Parts: sequence; structure tokens; C-alpha cells
Amino acid sequence: MLIGDVARRSGVSARMLRHYDSLGLVRPTGRTDAGYRDYSSEDIRRIFHIESLRSLGLSLREVGRALDDPGFTPSELVDDLIRQTRERIARETELLTRLRRIGAAEPSGWENVLQIAALLQALGSTNAGKRQRAALSSVEEVTVPVEALVEAALSETDPNVAGALRWALARSGDGGWTLLAEGLGSPVPEVRKRAVQSIAEIPDDEATALLRNALANSDLVVRRYAALALGARGVADAVPTLIDMVVEETNDVDAADALSALASRPALADQIAARLVDCLAHGALGSSARRRLAQALADIPGITASRALADLSHDEDRAVALTATYILGIRNAR
Repeated sequence: MLIGDVARRSGVSARMLRHYDSLGLVRPTGRTDAGYRDYSSEDIRRIFHIESLRSLGLSLREVGRALDDPGFTPSELVDDLIRQTRERIARETELLTRLRRIGAAEPSGWENVLQIAALLQALGSTNAGKRQRAALSSVEEVTVPVEALVEAALSETDPNVAGALRWALARSGDGGWTLLAEGLGSPVPEVRKRAVQSIAEIPDDEATALLRNALANSDLVVRRYAALALGARGVADAVPTLIDMVVEETNDVDAADALSALASRPALADQIAARLVDCLAHGALGSSARRRLAQALADIPGITASRALADLSHDEDRAVALTATYILGIRNAR
């Protein structure tokens, strides 16, 4: 069969068949009297084998080896092809995500497209300074889709860059709630922590709702960050976690400040004081925890807090007693 007929029947161009011939992949079995290539049925079968292997992503060199090397074992090559395909899919997925984000930003012209693309690229840079500048620029210069900011914030390890990303998210006007909520449920502890830190800096009702839900999170770190943020927002649900933080000496100063802010509401002051007193009633509580609770009572108004401090001024531990006495003196002088 002549090359033109083979090309029509196989779908492989005559030019490619000549290329196969030059590489030694498929050499026609015969020649016509006029010197034209004459392909046998076996040659044509080999052409189809070549095209099948090429469809799997093999190079022509790998195809030749697969067909001609008797000792060839395909498993290693197939595994390598799987790896390459996964990498290619990842690259294409990343590109698709970037294009969608540029589209979501509704660019007004090509200059705007280029600016957004440059910022998205900078957010993924290995240089922390570039990432930080991109985060700051996303608010001041070019609007970056909030999904990109959330993704960057949840993966950022540099504290300065993370702070800039949280700042940008808080000013984005769109919290990216779905992605942040997913971050709270991540199997990776650091991602959960970054998610709650990001939410804590967004001053709106949606963020507050997510933080309320986070108080029931299985991750203690998430619960504590949520409680601190909610305390600053005047949400009473945070009180139990804040008191636990004081007792356990985990950000106890910040927790005590949050309790003080909440106690500025008369309806909450006695409730907070009563809870602190309940903690003091536990005999197993160590002296250092009692001292921290005394310090937390300092800015809680009301008779309940004053009575608790009076009791603590007679504590068996001298440091606790002196702390309570000092605090009582300040309260009485006000």
C-alpha cells in the first residue's frame, strides 16, 4: 500500500509517516518499481501500535523502545506517565483557577488583567517580601479576588505576610466565608489556626457567626482564638473559654482583658464574677491559677468580685493573698 493510501486509512499524515521512516520506527517493507514506499499489512499494524502508545503520552523514543526492546517492562514507564499527567493536571488546574479569578475581578482592560495576573503571581512567590507587597497592593491598587487572598492566608507561614493578608481580607468587602469555614474544618492544625485568625480580624456579622460556631470546634487553639475575638465583640458565649484560658495560663492576660471588656455590661459583670468564684471553689486549683483569677477579678465590677478578692486576701499562699489585698486597695480607692 502506498503512503497516500496509508495516510488516508490510518489518519497519520504522509509527512509524519516519512518522519517515522527517518527515525526507524516504521520502515516500509518494500518499494515499488518506481521507488515509492510500499507498506505491508504488518507495517500498518505497527503504525496503529505507535499511535496507540503516543496517545498515552509516550515520546517517539519511548514508543520505539516499547516496540523493539524484548526486555522492556512497561510498569515503570506507566508509573512515570501517571506522575507526569498528575503534574500537568495540577498546572492546568492552577492556570484555570487563576483565569477564573481574573474573570471574577471583572477587569476593565488588558492593563487591568496584567496587573491582577502580576499580583496573583506575586502572592504565590517564594519571596516573603513580594508576597507581603502583593497583599498590601491588593487593597490599595488592584482588586484581587477574595478567594485568592483566603487561599494565600490559609497557607502563609511568614507572620508578617500573614498579618498583611489578614489585613487585606478584612478590607476586601467580601469575607470569602465558604473557604474560611472550610479552613476551620481542615485536618491540618495550622490551617485551622490561620482560618480563625483571619476571621477574627473581619468586623462583620458573618465573621461573628463563624466565630460563635468555632467555640464548639474540636481544636482547642481555634476555640481560644475565637473566644478572644468574641470577647472583644461583646459576645457573652466566650466567657467560659476565656476563664479556662486564665486558669490554664494560655494568653491569660488577653483573656482577662476580654473578660473585663465584657464585664463593662452590668448584666454580664455578676455572671462573670460568679463563674470566676466557681473556679476558685475547686480545691485542686494551684496557687498560680488562684493568683491569675485574682488578677482577672481586678476589673470586674460588683460586690461578687469584691467579696471573692476579700476571701483571697486571706489565701494560704502569701503571693495570692498579697495580690488580692493590693487589688482590693486599688478598688477601694476608686
